[in-house]
Amino acid sequence: MTAAAERSSPQMRFPEVVAFTAAVMALGALSIDIMLPALGAIGTDLATRRANDVQLVVYAFTIGYGVAQLFFGPLSDRFGRRAVLLGAIAGYILAAALSIFSSSFALLLAARALQGVCTAAARVAIMASVRDRFSGTRMAEVASAATTIFMAAPILAPAIGQAILLAAEWRMIFTFLFIYGIALGGWAYLRMDETLQRADRRGLGLGPVFAAFGAFAANRLSLGYTLITMVLWGAFFTYLGTAQQVYDGAFGLGALFPLAFAAGAVPYGVAALTNALVVRRFGLRRILHAGIAAIVAVNAVHLAAVFVLGESLPAFILSLCGTLLALGFVGPNATALAMEPMGKIAGAAASANGFASTTGAALIGAFIGSRFNGSASLVSEGFLVMGAIAFAIAFWTERGKLFRHVPDSIEDMP
Repeated sequence: MTAAAERSSPQMRFPEVVAFTAAVMALGALSIDIMLPALGAIGTDLATRRANDVQLVVYAFTIGYGVAQLFFGPLSDRFGRRAVLLGAIAGYILAAALSIFSSSFALLLAARALQGVCTAAARVAIMASVRDRFSGTRMAEVASAATTIFMAAPILAPAIGQAILLAAEWRMIFTFLFIYGIALGGWAYLRMDETLQRADRRGLGLGPVFAAFGAFAANRLSLGYTLITMVLWGAFFTYLGTAQQVYDGAFGLGALFPLAFAAGAVPYGVAALTNALVVRRFGLRRILHAGIAAIVAVNAVHLAAVFVLGESLPAFILSLCGTLLALGFVGPNATALAMEPMGKIAGAAASANGFASTTGAALIGAFIGSRFNGSASLVSEGFLVMGAIAFAIAFWTERGKLFRHVPDSIEDMP
């Protein structure tokens, strides 16, 4: 490890921690959402065999993102959060450069997978760093506030992608990501402090790694809320993978696609911000369980309306907004609850949580998305089924005692 990676930068204050966490977390959303308007152009330019193959530009990234998280948690527990984050951002910049010069669809998918791997490393490092600093509702507040800021990525990213396409070809989108990576890397190098003390660093032997993963899987709370995240984000990835086909193909929006996509992102950001303000009063579980119930109810009503009245763009967007509003109350709280018992192995726990929730979600999304036949109802069907499964998992996790408020088992750090 280099001395530059090992040294501590001036310590960030709380607002900068939130902003920096949001900027790192935005790598994932930005890397996916900015590509959505370009999927059709990519498929045409690189001659994909089937129309649904363009979804792989999304799923190659998310699968790489999920699988890689298994490895970078232990690395961040051994070498520290700062070194892993700096290396991850450097790799992200390289992957963006490879994407710019991809000459085949297979090469682009490989570059996207590498980009996902590097984004995963950055996510693990920043989440472990946040867990080093905070716990319980305080961590949920950080996650919610950061989520609110980084929701600008899915709101703005498709519009940025569409604007780039109006002036240049799709490869320039990756040039934008290349520049974002350089800016983020400079911020991390100059300002990020190391939050893992040397005395708390763990070895890289297989024994400690598997022991940490085993402890995570054996904990009912961590496992249950990770699975809840997995199935609900599986439904969300179905929406991401098919969004361009739904809005452009099923509803014929064309260049207006970014506006429709942004309409769904706004409620999620509003929910995440609201969650940060009310989570202490109502408790993680009450809010989370109500969010899952709302997802099931909204999509059941929408599918009933489609059965009676047929599909329409306003009804689809209204249903999606209601679903993502509810999901905004689920995501940050599920992550906080899954990580709550894992303070001493935060890096490995973040890896296990990210691997299971993201890789599983990507596979679920790819499976459902591959069945897209031109009907937007597939998105609501996915949310309805996955929401019902999530509610059943919550029932198991809490031993049937839902909607209750349980005080934090670990005292919040200042």
